[in-house]
Amino acid sequence: MNSFAEGRVLLINKPLRWTSFDAVRKIRNLIKIKKVGHAGTLDPLATGLLIVCTGKFTKKINEYMAKEKEYTGSFTLGATTPTYDLESEPGNFQSLESITEEKIKAATSPFTGEIMQVPPAHSAIKIDGKRVYELARKGVEVKIDPRKVTIHEFEITAIELPVVHFRVVCSTGTYIRSLANDFGAALGCGAYLSSLCRTRIGEFTLDKAITPAELEEEIKREASPH
Repeated sequence: MNSFAEGRVLLINKPLRWTSFDAVRKIRNLIKIKKVGHAGTLDPLATGLLIVCTGKFTKKINEYMAKEKEYTGSFTLGATTPTYDLESEPGNFQSLESITEEKIKAATSPFTGEIMQVPPAHSAIKIDGKRVYELARKGVEVKIDPRKVTIHEFEITAIELPVVHFRVVCSTGTYIRSLANDFGAALGCGAYLSSLCRTRIGEFTLDKAITPAELEEEIKREASPH
């Protein structure tokens, strides 16, 4: 167990509906040390790769956070939501009659390369020391400045209207929820993020990750007398 205090990098496959902090708290309880942190939040409705550092390796968190990310997931066209995902109810329903495969694929190109992106009003960004989502929940209008992000690859992998499946490779700080909302606006029919999985952070890939339950089993095996 002292290997955790010395420092380890854990690749965790975050379960659906867990917050990133739920995963950290679970690991803290399992390994009985306080020094545990994650390198880059995943929303509760997203799954996939979460890098969790323990002990001395928590110093490396910023380095891991800065790495390129890859995601797969789906947008649902023809409606929008206040949170840009399914944390809130879809509304503003629009017809998809004029939406073709060509239009969908062509709409990716303005979002490839260096772009300016406005983070969602329901996000953990702080303005004047307060988290933006807390203000949004109170109905406070918040002006969030656009930020420069880089989308290296934006590929439509399948179309089953109203659902469009995608793969994105992007810089740190990119909000896929904002991309969904902006993509829907560009198509003129609205869209929200309906599923999201982080498949890679830098050189770390999801296929090497374990679930919190698998980590628990591993720790039990290490602790039991052989």
